[in-house]
Amino acid sequence: MRNKFRRGIRCGELSLCGVSIAGEQTAVAVPELDVCFDIGLCPRVALSCGYICLTHGHMDHAAALAYYFSQRDFQGMQPGTALVPKQIAEPIEQMLAAWDRIEGKVSPRQIVPLAGGDEYEIRRNLVVQAFRVPHTAASLGYLIYSRREKLLEEYLGLSSPQIVELKNKGQKITRTTHVPLLCYLGDVEFESLKWTDMMRQATVLVVECTFFEEGHQHRARFGQHVHLDDFIELLPQLQNEYIVLTHLSRRTDMRQAKELLSQRLPRDQRQRIHFFMG
Repeated sequence: MRNKFRRGIRCGELSLCGVSIAGEQTAVAVPELDVCFDIGLCPRVALSCGYICLTHGHMDHAAALAYYFSQRDFQGMQPGTALVPKQIAEPIEQMLAAWDRIEGKVSPRQIVPLAGGDEYEIRRNLVVQAFRVPHTAASLGYLIYSRREKLLEEYLGLSSPQIVELKNKGQKITRTTHVPLLCYLGDVEFESLKWTDMMRQATVLVVECTFFEEGHQHRARFGQHVHLDDFIELLPQLQNEYIVLTHLSRRTDMRQAKELLSQRLPRDQRQRIHFFMG
């Protein structure tokens, strides 16, 4: 089992590790960002991440949260931090308090309630931005971007001593830019989702695609999930370099899913699409 969860996929400078199976368990860790999206179970790669970005409270996405905090404490690691939808922050605290009583100890932790539009800096110039996601439970998606300072164009030709002199005089010589690195949607209904340019332009987009078979569109609508038809329709609007499909159901064999996708898209459009199941 340990080796299973070490497998992952590489997306440029970022790697995705863990597992995502619809209705069973989802935990998608990105070690380079020190973040794990959802915590339906807690493989070692998730435990090593200092931050959990919880999309919603369904059991297959949230069941291992108490274990995550307890194990980090047991293994002498720094307390973890969970970013969670504000609507479920209080019941999460109550659940964790109950586990404290069951275990007979308090597991150190930080729970950060977020609403759509809120931001949280996980390290210097690396920011998590939450956004509202339509689903059957209170849900958030997360965009992680790098905040960088770029020299203003009028100063590009100056030497280093000249730039330092302007800076010492208090002259504004840079502008702040946001570079979107990764966007994680979680379980979502595309039809009501409000997209932003940053979401569409993030280097990596992680999106669930639970249903592939013809005739299952109504099941996708009922559970506010994504069907392959929805994804194909949206694809032309996406500028992401890497698009990772997660949350496949066991009813759909991975080879079958890839074949269905290949039937719908030409090879040049398929090259940036990757499957992640674990």
